[in-house]
Amino acid sequence: MEENTKSILNLLLTKSALKQDISEDTQRTFKEFKEQVRIELKELKKDVEDDRIRLNLVEKGENEFHVFIGSDVLVFQMHTNVFKLPDDNPLWKTPYLTANEGNGYFGLIHIYNFLAESFIQGRINDTGYLIGRMFVNHDGHFIVEGKGQLGFLFRDLEKGELTNEVIRHIIQVSFAYALDFDLFTPPYELVHELSVGQVQALGNMLQVSTGKRLGFKYKAEDGEFF
Repeated sequence: MEENTKSILNLLLTKSALKQDISEDTQRTFKEFKEQVRIELKELKKDVEDDRIRLNLVEKGENEFHVFIGSDVLVFQMHTNVFKLPDDNPLWKTPYLTANEGNGYFGLIHIYNFLAESFIQGRINDTGYLIGRMFVNHDGHFIVEGKGQLGFLFRDLEKGELTNEVIRHIIQVSFAYALDFDLFTPPYELVHELSVGQVQALGNMLQVSTGKRLGFKYKAEDGEFF
């Protein structure tokens, strides 16, 4: 019994404390993301005189905020849990993780891309897409998994240390990817029929689901961590 108690105590003092540290560090990082987004939007507004171009941030609580940029919305969300890399992940063979198992536990920040009109018009059937997710450990190191430049610029966990400059760079890359990603007309087969209820509702909102085409999933062959 004493051995079991000692084992439980050891887990509480090590792993549980580690997860609390990572959660707090991720929360601080998320707040810094929000601050750097404000700075980036302020800089962009200096050269954008067209009032039709949206450039604003909307608070959605401690773990989420929305960035309206042009015709897009980027949704930043912080997961409230801490995750460990799977045992078969190649990163476990790197010196950085073999030296300290705690370096393989992470907080997560997700970045989703939606159409701005989906939120403005309350089109709840519209879809958004995950364009990137950032892993943050207790050591202040990070890695980003995502599309476009988000998929290859920030892949070195051992050397990837979070600074305000790095956070600003991730934000800029996210903005650029969303703005450069255009909406395609949905396939004819998806919109050639409407119900009476949908026709009646079209005066207030578009009932046909709309989303920015993307067509990708995070798969193991694409470098998925989970």
